[in-house]
Amino acid sequence: MHAIVEIAGKQFQVEKNKNIKVPLLEAEGGSKVVFDRVLTYTDDAGVTEIGQPLVKNMKVTASVVEHGRDKKVIVFKKKRRKGYQKKNGHRQGFSLIKIEDISVAKPTKAKAKTEAKPAAETKAAKAPAAAKKTVAKKAPAAKKETVAKKAPAAKKEAKPKTETKAKTAKPKAAPKKAAAKAEEKEA
Repeated sequence: MHAIVEIAGKQFQVEKNKNIKVPLLEAEGGSKVVFDRVLTYTDDAGVTEIGQPLVKNMKVTASVVEHGRDKKVIVFKKKRRKGYQKKNGHRQGFSLIKIEDISVAKPTKAKAKTEAKPAAETKAAKAPAAAKKTVAKKAPAAKKETVAKKAPAAKKEAKPKTETKAKTAKPKAAPKKAAAKAEEKEA
């Protein structure tokens, strides 16, 4: 009997009484850990159950044996002819776990309650249809008020523009004086 389980974002093939090295878990050494993200399961008879994406009501129970760090990996960067070299080391943390049991989990009561809520919500959504219509009628009235408030502000801005046109009319008188001076010179 074995299963493929997702642990810390990675997939592992697990069997009962098998030790597996997984990414570092927050659980303490010796504590029990339960994984419910089972992707596939094969029983002793050879019958395989494939999840879509998960197998329903399956769980894998394991215990944390120890935490540790892997062998050092050297990270070396170099750019030729530039005089750039950088050498770093990295040791990834891991948890060693022992698989104790692969079993069918009992459905919890909390999930049954959450399944009943959507049906109640659909009934409630159908009942206040009249309330939704009244809200829709109120919203356009509020928009009309805001439009009416903006229109007077635009008229106030138009008044100073007319005053500036009056100021520009004064310099036009100056060319008339120049024409009068030109006539005096001719006489």
